Amino acid sequence: MGKKDNVTDEVFGKMCALFDKLTEEQYRSTMERVSVKHYKKGETIYSCGEMPQYMYCLLEGKVKIYKNGVGNRCQIVRVVKPVEYFGYRAYFANGKYVTAAETLEPSHLAMIPLTTIKSLIQSNADLGWFFIQQLCEELGRSDQRTVNLTQKHIRGRLAETLLSLKERYGLEADGYTLSIYLSREDLANLSNMTTSNAIRTLSLFATDGIIAVDGRKIKIISEEKLMHISRLG
Repeated sequence: MGKKDNVTDEVFGKMCALFDKLTEEQYRSTMERVSVKHYKKGETIYSCGEMPQYMYCLLEGKVKIYKNGVGNRCQIVRVVKPVEYFGYRAYFANGKYVTAAETLEPSHLAMIPLTTIKSLIQSNADLGWFFIQQLCEELGRSDQRTVNLTQKHIRGRLAETLLSLKERYGLEADGYTLSIYLSREDLANLSNMTTSNAIRTLSLFATDGIIAVDGRKIKIISEEKLMHISRLG
């Protein structure tokens, strides 16, 4: 399990989207209940079937939300970027987690007890509206992703994944390299395809001069061509 650390003003600064909604009294009270944990790459944050206890905020690093389906095949539902909140939907639905969360690289996460969040929402309408917006935005992305994964062919799905990773994590200083390094298996699980198909399609994209691949580093050479492939599906 991740290593705990003290909460600092810097942490709360990163979480301002949430804490800007609180009164001074609520802020002070919540500050006493927040903890920060450091996770190594590949560590489990929560597992499918667990009862939710905390809402998480990714301060630094990268996290995947995934579910093992038929034949224990892994499907990555989404990737989390700083500074996003996750792990609270199941609590709001009075259920257990139906997904699992795992770090893709060393990560720092802030944790707030969900009982604290519930109490805050009951006394703060602005905070309740904040979570409604968060859930609605995520539902919209989920709906679009469902259409993409079910209607697009392999090339279209992988192109969509690469464009989505660029949008969420951005590019490195060279202006081409994705700021996230995923294994071929993770790329496949994110794109709803086999690892061999992901490897083959990446190779075809590289041959066509659309991307350049160096280990886990992927450079987007022609975003226009990727967008065209994605649109064609």
